[in-house]
Amino acid sequence: MTQTLSPGSAKTTPATPTPPASPAYGARRTIAILAVILTGQFMAVLDASIVNVAIPSIRTSLHTSGSALQLIVAGYVIAYAVLLVTGARLGDRFTQRRTFIAGLAAFTVASLACGLAWNEVTLIVFRFLQGVGAAAMVPQIMTLIQRNFTGNARAKALSTYSAIISGGMVVGQVVGGLIVNADLWGSSWRGVFLVNVPIGVVLLLVAPRVLPSDTARFDRKLDLAGLAMLTASVLLLVLPMVLGHEQNWPLWTWITLGASVIGIAVFIAIERAVAARGGEPLFAQRVLRAPGLVLTAATLFVIMATFGGWMFVMAIHLQSTLGYTALHAGLLFIPMGVTFALASLNWERIPHRFHAAMIPLGLVLGAVTMVTLGMLLRNGADFGPLPLTIFGIQGIGFGLAFSPLMTRTLAKIPMSLAADASGILVTSVQLGIVVGIACFGTIFLGLLGTTALSAAHALGGTAIAEGVTVLAAAALATRAAR
Repeated sequence: MTQTLSPGSAKTTPATPTPPASPAYGARRTIAILAVILTGQFMAVLDASIVNVAIPSIRTSLHTSGSALQLIVAGYVIAYAVLLVTGARLGDRFTQRRTFIAGLAAFTVASLACGLAWNEVTLIVFRFLQGVGAAAMVPQIMTLIQRNFTGNARAKALSTYSAIISGGMVVGQVVGGLIVNADLWGSSWRGVFLVNVPIGVVLLLVAPRVLPSDTARFDRKLDLAGLAMLTASVLLLVLPMVLGHEQNWPLWTWITLGASVIGIAVFIAIERAVAARGGEPLFAQRVLRAPGLVLTAATLFVIMATFGGWMFVMAIHLQSTLGYTALHAGLLFIPMGVTFALASLNWERIPHRFHAAMIPLGLVLGAVTMVTLGMLLRNGADFGPLPLTIFGIQGIGFGLAFSPLMTRTLAKIPMSLAADASGILVTSVQLGIVVGIACFGTIFLGLLGTTALSAAHALGGTAIAEGVTVLAAAALATRAAR
């Protein structure tokens, strides 16, 4: 019996009903569906990184600390990551169309609230609510693709989906710089959030007319105990990493770090208990046993932890250390964005026999360029032609790794588990970003001195740490690619 469920929604028994096949739509209708849902996906991914370029402006305007800046960036991703699977189940209970629209509405309203935030606390809270909206909206996208696209059209849709997930972070740096520098009506950093409002309103007007309404509803069970424990464990891990360096690592930070490990163990126990009594755990065992899934999820976690941390650190270095404007800093990410997109969308043109080796080699290239950039910039040098070229090469390396790894893994997984597997992979990506910002942001801010030279040295030290982490990801990818 074939299932086409949303991410994280696999049952622990084979009795899950099969959703009816969607009617065959014309090419224009399917293109319209893809345009709506992938625009929503792009907005959600973009908001994980667009704020990076606005960090110096936010710090000046709201007088925020380094820890608060990390929480402003990571708070959105925390909510997005831990609620992703639950959002998928809500889609099955209330239909993907209704849940996508509800999530889009919440995301749009929260974006408006972020743009109007009056201090760091309210901005952190509204960013978390943005993540809640994204978590309701995004999981519906994979299911809508599965139900409305077949054959080559589905393969192209999935390739575009993977490229948007991976490339949105880079594009966010460029768009963020353009918006902050434009400073329309004195909006400054607020524009990076307010830009979502008109786009969201247009999508809210179009989505009800375009998205199919003939999808079945299922009484899906929510793993609230697992959700609560996963959320608590992530917060116990991230908060001490973010706040510890500014408070000189007091005892409570070490206690909470230890508690996060215990929390993960309790979460695993809860998941097993839920499965044993016939419930639906967030991460079902039959999905986790899919070929290469766990190893790929671990690899993507490490890749995005490094990549997310690198984007955060580079945004601070370019503006705070080198004194570039938000526009100047954003434009410097264009070479990486272009090469990343080209590699992500065209890797299938490379002969198939090279694909397994291409992924780890791409990560090795990413590690080498990351360390090289850190060494070139560690003495406060400007971001000239040579660093810009290396930045572009770095985009090729990561582009040849991320999208192929996700796409190849999903291609090996039975269709009945594909949506659930994609949910686990996307959750790993988002949690990786959270941990990367907390971990590498803490390393960078901890090494940061009071002079421009010491700040540049902090970038060099962080780059070395990140390069080592990317090499670890390459080792994992060597096994995952097989």
